[in-house]
Amino acid sequence: MNDQVANKNSTTDRESLTELLGQLAKSSAAVVHDEIELLIQRIREKVRAVRCGVITVAIGAVICFAAFMSLCAALIIELTSYMAPVIAALVTGAALALIGAVIAFIGYMQLKESTRKT
Repeated sequence: MNDQVANKNSTTDRESLTELLGQLAKSSAAVVHDEIELLIQRIREKVRAVRCGVITVAIGAVICFAAFMSLCAALIIELTSYMAPVIAALVTGAALALIGAVIAFIGYMQLKESTRKT
């Protein structure tokens, strides 16, 4: 009779251990799933923030470009008091092209230097 009680306790212990291991596996899977969901939510929030920043920079760049064009027009109008309007536009365009070429060359050299190091 004592053997039957010991066998019954042993079987119950095994079932309890099996149930505990099953619960542990389910809990672990739930924790991993929740962590993945949290990570995805953080990534979504960062993407939204970056998207808002990029849109703001783009709008600012468009407004600055319009302001730059207005300043170029004002320069051409001012230069027309010293020279013909066509010459004033050509001088302004040439000066801006030279400045743009110098800036592009500097950027090219920096890019070339940065790729050489890596």
